[in-house]
Amino acid sequence: MPNGDKNYFDPKVLAGISNLALRARWVVEGLMSGIHRSRAKGFSVEFEEHREYSPGDEIRRIDWKALGKFDRYFIKEYEDETNLRAYLLMDASASMNYASDGITKFDYGCTLTASLAYLILKQQDAAGLVTFSDHIESFIPPRAKRDYLTQILGALEKRGAAGETNVGKILEDIAGQVKRRGLIVLVSDLLDEPESILNGLRQFRFRGNDVIVFHLFDQAELELPFDGNILFEDLEAANLQVIADPRAIRTTYKQVVQEFINDMRKQCRDNTIDYQVISTATPLDQALASYLSWRG
Repeated sequence: MPNGDKNYFDPKVLAGISNLALRARWVVEGLMSGIHRSRAKGFSVEFEEHREYSPGDEIRRIDWKALGKFDRYFIKEYEDETNLRAYLLMDASASMNYASDGITKFDYGCTLTASLAYLILKQQDAAGLVTFSDHIESFIPPRAKRDYLTQILGALEKRGAAGETNVGKILEDIAGQVKRRGLIVLVSDLLDEPESILNGLRQFRFRGNDVIVFHLFDQAELELPFDGNILFEDLEAANLQVIADPRAIRTTYKQVVQEFINDMRKQCRDNTIDYQVISTATPLDQALASYLSWRG
């Protein structure tokens, strides 16, 4: 298992691990070994849905088997008593298939989402998943059960990225299905109309949810590093093709991308939404640190 070395968080290294469950565990255990070693000491996996007894807790809910094993009092936490209900929203549209080198945005996003689910469940909180393109592909309500990770990973691995994008409408649809307040985590390249996306995100805030947005880019999408005449093709509309010399448009292109990022960041800040730009070259521990910083 990981020992905290940065190689364990390198997206290119992780791309070589085909099993998503192992990839997520690799990332989270590597991260946790550096910052939560003392918290996990003395716990068995089977008791990760427990918390220590505190004065005022009902005695009838003490887990006496845990007392016999650890010589400490533990209370079994049930689903409705978890501290957090997290909905992980994963963009599975065709544009997420892009990769200039190494890992695609989709594989990076799946690894990030799986790692978040693993981490959330490990912290005894409830995690759920929604995958979408221009419609909802899967909807798994949040639960705080360790074996729930298998169901979440299964949905992430069920299919690759395909279909068109309709982020804004999907967010509004999902907001209408989220019955209890919690944390909304969106993992997407946000290739949709900005105002439509923001309207969707506002729906969650209006309903009292906290929101974190991980805006994914391939590094080439940020820098346009190519030379010579290049054929650019829309992954979601194969008939949309353009031949251009990146050297002639690079400065303007980068300016437009940065303006888009700056506008999204400002609009999210104005609506108390945590917005993070993540390149697929970004080590996974840095991406997870954004969540941990929010979680406190």
